[in-house]
Amino acid sequence: MNKILDFGRKALFYARVLSGYEERRIRSYRLMCEQRLKQAEERRLAIKKLPEQTILSEVRRMVEEMQNLNKQLEETEAAIEEYFKPLDQEAQRLMKTQLEGEERTMKQMMKTMHDQAMLDIADEKRKVKAQIVDTDQKNKDPRPNTQHLPPHT
Repeated sequence: MNKILDFGRKALFYARVLSGYEERRIRSYRLMCEQRLKQAEERRLAIKKLPEQTILSEVRRMVEEMQNLNKQLEETEAAIEEYFKPLDQEAQRLMKTQLEGEERTMKQMMKTMHDQAMLDIADEKRKVKAQIVDTDQKNKDPRPNTQHLPPHT
């Protein structure tokens, strides 16, 4: 019985080989094996690239966070400048007023100093004129000036 079954199997195998069924089955099995190998290689490359992709995605995320942080800083800076703008304007106005006051005071001091200098010059001119007149009188009048001496008794 085993021999008959064995003979039947061999006969079916020969029939399949002759009909091309076995060849197609072998080809499809080989194709399936090749596809599995190709997919396994792709997965292996994907796994190999995974750390690179992870690093790149992490770097991209960090760059985006830094850009967002810079944007927030700029917005905060602008808000602070806007908040302190009235104070800055008031400080500028006060400084301008103070500088104008100091400038006025300086001009007044310069005018006072100039006036004082002119008075001193005029006083000196009078003194020089008086000395000239005194000297001229002494030269014209040979008698001593005795007005300031007490009278003789």
